[in-house]
Amino acid sequence: MKEFQIETAQNVGIVQNAATIMDRMWAYVIDTIVIYLYLFAVIMLLVFLDLNMRDTWAIYLLVSLPAFLYYVLLETFWNGQTIGKYILKTRVVRLDGSKPSFANYFVRWILRIIDVVITSGGLAALVILIRGNGQRIGDIAAQTTVISEKRKISIQDTIIRDIASDYIPTYSQVTLFSDPEMQTIKNLYDDAKRKGNHNVILKLFYKVKDVMAVEPKEQPIVFLDTVIKDYNYYTQNM
Repeated sequence: MKEFQIETAQNVGIVQNAATIMDRMWAYVIDTIVIYLYLFAVIMLLVFLDLNMRDTWAIYLLVSLPAFLYYVLLETFWNGQTIGKYILKTRVVRLDGSKPSFANYFVRWILRIIDVVITSGGLAALVILIRGNGQRIGDIAAQTTVISEKRKISIQDTIIRDIASDYIPTYSQVTLFSDPEMQTIKNLYDDAKRKGNHNVILKLFYKVKDVMAVEPKEQPIVFLDTVIKDYNYYTQNM
C-alpha cells in the first residue's frame, strides 16, 4: 500500500494510502457482478411481464440506464464509492483534498471507456503502476485518485511503550488520564519529537503538568516521555 501526500487549498499536507491494484481489481469485479445481476433481473422481469414487443426495447433501454450510469451515479451520490469500493474500503478523492464534483466523476467515467473497457483494465493497471499514486488516465484528467481507507495500525500507534521489568514510576498522577487522553498525548508527543517541533512539546508539557498538578524538574521532552512510561506502568500492573 503506497503512501502519497496531497496538498489542500490551505497548503496542508495530508498523507493518504493509495488503493492497491488488487483492491481496485476486486472492486471492479464486484461492481461488474452487481451490474450483470441487475441487468439479468431486468430481463427476467420484462420476460415475466410479457410486454408488447414494439415497446419492450424502449422500456429495456430505460430500465438499463442505471447500469450504464452505475459508476458516475454511485460515486456522485455515495461520496466517491460504489458497492465494490465500499466493500474494499476504497474511495475516489481529489488530489487537493476536497470532495470531487460531478464533473470530476463524469470525466473519470467517460475515460473509463479507454483505460478500462477497451483495454480490459490493462492500460489502467499500467498507468497506476507507473504513477504510483493510484491514478489511471481518467483520474489524471479528473485530478482525482482512489485511496484506501483501511487503517494500518502498528505498535507505535498504540499507548503501549516498552518499559523495563524493574522500572520505577515517578508520577502516580498519570492515572488521572484516560486511555484516549493518553493516546492523544502520545500521538502529539511522538509527532512533535519526530518533526522537531519544540513549540508543540512545550505547550503539551505545560498542559500535562497543569492537569497533573506537578512541578517537574526534568526537561519537557524527558517529562512527557516519563509520563507516558508511568502510565504504561500503572495500567499494565493494575
